[in-house]
Amino acid sequence: MVWTPEQTGAFLDFVSEDRLYAMWHLIAFRGLRRGEACGQPWSETNLDRHSLTVTGQLVQDGWEVEASEPKTDSGFRVVALDDDTVHVLKRHREQQEADRAEWGSAWVNTGLVFPQEDGSWLHPGKVTDLFERLVTASDLPPIRLHDLRHGAATLMLAADINIKIVSDTLGHSDTRITRDIYQSVLPHVGKSAAEATAKLVPLQRKAEQEAQVRQAAEEAKKAAKAKAKRKKKAKAKKGTKKG
Repeated sequence: MVWTPEQTGAFLDFVSEDRLYAMWHLIAFRGLRRGEACGQPWSETNLDRHSLTVTGQLVQDGWEVEASEPKTDSGFRVVALDDDTVHVLKRHREQQEADRAEWGSAWVNTGLVFPQEDGSWLHPGKVTDLFERLVTASDLPPIRLHDLRHGAATLMLAADINIKIVSDTLGHSDTRITRDIYQSVLPHVGKSAAEATAKLVPLQRKAEQEAQVRQAAEEAKKAAKAKAKRKKKAKAKKGTKKG
């Protein structure tokens, strides 16, 4: 299950003051995996160029956490960032600088975009736990954190983004993975595509039907005006007789 665009917006509004808001925003709009978000370094995040490069991740082995490369070659990728996401990440960076100053010499300089408050690695399992608590508190339908990533794909497909671009953004090795997992998730995505396709074909029968509807509407309008005119005329005539 994934949220509708409206539900995703409601969740992001609800968590707007959360310390990890920028992470939720990034996963919701650009579809990073949990481990990729936890392991994303500032050195591979170029806000001036509106992009970030995924080169690694933090993975959970039992309860231990270790850094590793993406599972597949397609996991190494450049992800474009929209203006709003860049703005969100800039605000997040400013808050991180304030945290660094507050912690002073105790700050752990991992260079990550989303560390713990002291700068150390953020445990992926704790991220999932926090997400689940926030979803429960928001009273929205329950979904997994990975479903938030799925939602990013459906948002892109709903916006008519080419499926190859969607697949590359998500780090899928094959567009079939993207299509199989996401294409039927939001029914209106497929319906919108069908409607758009139908409009490209100028069917003569359809054009004639539309013309008939317009003509009937015009005739009804004329008849209504004529009736109103007769009624007004009769009323005026009646008033003249009384005088």
